Amino acid sequence: MTTNLRPKETIATFELSSTGTGVAQTVRPAGSAHEILTDAPCAFGGNESAPSPISYALASLVSCSQVTAQIVAKELGVRLDTFAFDLSADLDTAVMVGGARDAHATFERVDVTATVRTDATPDQFATLKAETDRRCPIFALFAQSGVDIRSTWHAEPIT
Repeated sequence: MTTNLRPKETIATFELSSTGTGVAQTVRPAGSAHEILTDAPCAFGGNESAPSPISYALASLVSCSQVTAQIVAKELGVRLDTFAFDLSADLDTAVMVGGARDAHATFERVDVTATVRTDATPDQFATLKAETDRRCPIFALFAQSGVDIRSTWHAEPIT
C-alpha cells in the first residue's frame, strides 16, 4: 500500500548550510547571496569576531515581530512608520557551560519593548500588537518553549 502525502500548501521550507572552525561559523541560507557570520564571546571560547548565535536569536525575535506587524497592519488598513525595539533577556548558562541537569538551556525571561509610529487607533493598535505576538513564528518559538516572554508596545502618532 502506498500513501501519497502532500504537505500543506502553506508550508514554506527554509534551508541553509554552514562551515566553521572552533565556535566561529559561516552560515549560508539557500537561494541567497547572504552569509551570516557567527562567533561567541571570549568567555564561551570565541573571539567575538561576529555576533553570537544568542544575539542572532534575539535579533530574529524583534526582526520577525517587525515583519509580522507589517503583514497584520496591511490587513487592518493601518500605516506603520518607524519601529524601535529594546530587548532584555536573561539566560542561565548553567546548562550550556556547566552541564547542569537541574535547569533549562533556554532563556529564563525575555522583555521586549516596541515603540511604533503609526496612524492606528488605540483599538487597532491593541489588535496589531496582539496579532503580531500571536502570529510571529519566532515569538511563538520563544513562548511555546516556556520562556517568560513579555511584550510591551507603545504607539506614537505619525507626524
